Amino acid sequence: MEPMAPFKEAVLWEPMEGQRVDCRLCNFRCRIAEGGLGHCRVRQNLGGKLYSLNYDKVCAANPDPIAKKPLYHFQPGSRSFSIAAVGCNFRCDFCQNWQISQAALERSSDVGMRGQDARGTQGRDALATYGEAVAPEQIVEAAVRAGCRSIAYTYTEPTIFMELCNACARPAKERGLANVFVSNGYMTREAIDFAAAWLDGINVDLKAFNDDYYKQLCEARLQPVLDSIAYIARQTEIWIEITTLLLPGENDSEEELKRLAGWLVTQAGPDVPWHISRFYPQYKHTDSEPTPLASLQRAAEIGKAAGLRYVYLGNVPGTDGENTYCYNCRRKLIERVGYRIKANHIQDSKCPQCGTDIAGFEL
Repeated sequence: MEPMAPFKEAVLWEPMEGQRVDCRLCNFRCRIAEGGLGHCRVRQNLGGKLYSLNYDKVCAANPDPIAKKPLYHFQPGSRSFSIAAVGCNFRCDFCQNWQISQAALERSSDVGMRGQDARGTQGRDALATYGEAVAPEQIVEAAVRAGCRSIAYTYTEPTIFMELCNACARPAKERGLANVFVSNGYMTREAIDFAAAWLDGINVDLKAFNDDYYKQLCEARLQPVLDSIAYIARQTEIWIEITTLLLPGENDSEEELKRLAGWLVTQAGPDVPWHISRFYPQYKHTDSEPTPLASLQRAAEIGKAAGLRYVYLGNVPGTDGENTYCYNCRRKLIERVGYRIKANHIQDSKCPQCGTDIAGFEL
């Protein structure tokens, strides 16, 4: 089967016998028969080669505050040019961007979910009406014109449009722009190493600290996410922040939050910022109330007690949980209202009052 232009040959795959392919992009590690789709439904084996179906399907492009990612210790106060292509390798019941992240699933049959034995062209047909072909150089130029200091690969899972990320990121670096991911953390170590030369920052969703949650609500597993976080934090120069969306009654028990925060301290380090985000009913998860503010505040106290130096509350603008403090002397260093910075007192990445180093990227 010959690919239909303008399909892009995928990165991070190996050929197998019988025209099967071994996808090494994410931790589903799909082995895909000829004609079949991967679990993400945006990578397809055509004629024994793996192709990206969403390379030219840019479905969102907007300048955003970098704090919206959320990245609070990465070029604070700057704007990031945010782009996305359709698709995701997770099936989160509570996804806030399900219209584009689940587009390939919602618009195609569910035959061969993981693609090991799937055949056919449903994925191509399903994505045909989504997104717009935009050259990487155009994306970079748009980011520069918008006065952004970075490009964010976000809204959907950037791992599964890695080909577009790679094509944009290198010319972006040449123009002085940084590159950031907002990711579910399910990428393989090979994918992290592939991106490490040009990826400057990442926010990883650590959705819970129990495997049942991942299996039941995301159709994924916890351990690969933990492996990615630890590897990025310990073995790369990529700046990392973590976000946990608190779903009432699902991942907000005191015992689970203590284990999560303790793990972050020991495996990612006390300087990793932890964003605890408020849940609002979305997509298929509409039978729950928004997260009570008291639950968010309790989680923040647990994180600080575990030794995390920078803990934030998300989706609750106007609270003190948005601000950055010096963990040593408690001086308020960055005052935020929503995504807007009212004041930034950090000087040369240090607290001006006590001289303590403040962790981050171009503070």
